[in-house]
Amino acid sequence: MAHKSYTSAQGPSQRQLRVGELIRRILSEVLSRGEVHDPDLNRFYITVGEVQMSKDMRVATVHVMPLGGKDVEGAIALLAKHQGELRHLIGKQMIIKHIPELRFRPDITFDQLDETRRLLEDERVRRDVDAAPDDDA
Repeated sequence: MAHKSYTSAQGPSQRQLRVGELIRRILSEVLSRGEVHDPDLNRFYITVGEVQMSKDMRVATVHVMPLGGKDVEGAIALLAKHQGELRHLIGKQMIIKHIPELRFRPDITFDQLDETRRLLEDERVRRDVDAAPDDDA
């Protein structure tokens, strides 16, 4: 039986995407309801932006951002401290062979959006965009 190898150029499989999205939803609900037994963590309003699964489905990289973007490192440290409890809560709501290890990273999506807006407002870029031919014709 041939093994399929997925390279990063091909992107994640449908299964990786589905499992990552399910974990994202579960973590968002768990954190919003304050189900983790730590008052310090429950003080944060944490947005779970994306969950990327490894190819073997054993590691989930969770991109998070506290509301307002303040004390990101503190929030990530608290989430990492309670990884076992979070994995247990995920396992109660999912049927999966292995509950993945959770690795928390700052969500830089908003920074990337700000950079894109800044680039699009640049006079040289705006001139190029305005000079581009219309594809509607």
